[in-house]
Amino acid sequence: MTGYVIRRLAILPFTLFVVSFFTFAIARFGPGDPITVTAGQIRDREVLARIRAERGLDGTIAEQYIRWVGRAVQGDLGESYIQRGYSVRELIVPKMMVSAQLNILAIFFVFAIGVPMGLIAAWFNGKWLDPFIISALLFFSAIPVLVVIPPLQWLLAVQFKILPVGGWDGLIDIVWIAGVIAIPVPDPHLYLPLLVMTIPGFAGVARLVRITALQVASEDYVRTARAKGLKESTVALRHVLPNSLLPLITVIGLSLADILSGAYFTETLLGIPGIGSFTFESVRSRDYDVILATTLIVAFFFIVMNLITDLAYARIDPRVRLGARIDS
Repeated sequence: MTGYVIRRLAILPFTLFVVSFFTFAIARFGPGDPITVTAGQIRDREVLARIRAERGLDGTIAEQYIRWVGRAVQGDLGESYIQRGYSVRELIVPKMMVSAQLNILAIFFVFAIGVPMGLIAAWFNGKWLDPFIISALLFFSAIPVLVVIPPLQWLLAVQFKILPVGGWDGLIDIVWIAGVIAIPVPDPHLYLPLLVMTIPGFAGVARLVRITALQVASEDYVRTARAKGLKESTVALRHVLPNSLLPLITVIGLSLADILSGAYFTETLLGIPGIGSFTFESVRSRDYDVILATTLIVAFFFIVMNLITDLAYARIDPRVRLGARIDS
């Protein structure tokens, strides 16, 4: 396992180099110019050349990239071209924290509800409840976010006025009783985005758990446990359930790897100041350093979380040997 970890970590710099270089090159060769964005209405060639030199954008693409990498390894990811006076780090870190909080909650509810639904469907395999549960979850997962958000806003915020139409005010709200007792409760702004982000994810988790549970239930050791006279509930809890949840480790790892990327449409339509809506706005306004930094950070986090997922799977399931060769 140690050799596998070393190989994966050795590949990490190369992967980040490829991701960052191509993102850098596409941003430079794409429509528009960072200097044109920064200069605004200024078209004086000398002024543009001075701004280009100050930003390190003079010379070839390779020279510009080398200068950017030299600053990036020191923690300097550049300055926003749109929000002048703010470094990229100052802008993206708070927004990534907002997206991370929202996505972690969404992941928790997806698995907390999806796993039991999948187990129930497997338990009632061959009966009407099994296809009903899976079909209902697939129906909701098939509805695009762009379609489901406006009706929910109209129904819950406009008609019944039980939820805010959008925005973000943190995770916790304080309710005062008689002006003396403070009770922390979930902030009302949480419910609508969580509803939108969790419902489509139930189907994938439930189907995976259902299929895995059915496969595990047909294994020899499960049949042996039944033959010994163990109760069906005991067989399900001790043998079927733990082994059917093993594939979820990979799914959880991939979900956690995506927590910093944000939910572009959900955050944009609901006015949540997360990294998803910020990246969408940055692409629209061609804020190149923000786009590059966001891509690099998300790629790094994704690679690291994949490595952690592989190690966790190998630790939990002794049948897995990372990096092992298969002899013919």
